[in-house]
Amino acid sequence: MNPGITFLFLLNLACIGLLPRIFFKKGSFHWLWWITAGPFLLCSLVLIGSFFRFLMPMRPLESWITDLLSVPFGLASIALISFTSGTHRTRLALWHQKDAPESIVTYGAYRYVRHPFYTAFLLALFGGLVFCPHAGTLFAFVSGFLILNFTAAREEKFLSESQFSREYREYLERTGRFLPRLLPGRTSNK
Repeated sequence: MNPGITFLFLLNLACIGLLPRIFFKKGSFHWLWWITAGPFLLCSLVLIGSFFRFLMPMRPLESWITDLLSVPFGLASIALISFTSGTHRTRLALWHQKDAPESIVTYGAYRYVRHPFYTAFLLALFGGLVFCPHAGTLFAFVSGFLILNFTAAREEKFLSESQFSREYREYLERTGRFLPRLLPGRTSNK
């Protein structure tokens, strides 16, 4: 396994892991938080295990091809985390904390997708899967997607019922959940 690309993804996953400590408001890490963190921990362990040859990835293509294909996902994830962090003027509550929103953020990274942090997280997991195709990274990506989709739906329901409900519903119409909306005005949860 390429040491530089392994480092890139481990750095990417470390950035994700540090967000609750350096960016989000202080809160408790109860079981919902740990379930959400699980896919990122698993992906990290598989990458480390594969690097030290405790685990063997299933490489259907030449390794240089999967290496090359994976790098843009890791770089895009790190860039999107930075862009999204820079968008905020105040710290956010961890998703499982039911703090009432002080405002709705619809600029910066949120202009394009409703959950840019989650999009960045999914880019990291998908890039890890491309770089190190293994049952563990596949499980991490699929479970990460399902957990983040569930979490996003819960957050959207909470915000749709908040004091900003009208503004947030209009925002839902303009933006996609994890991918930019290509056709405006169509309701989609993607």
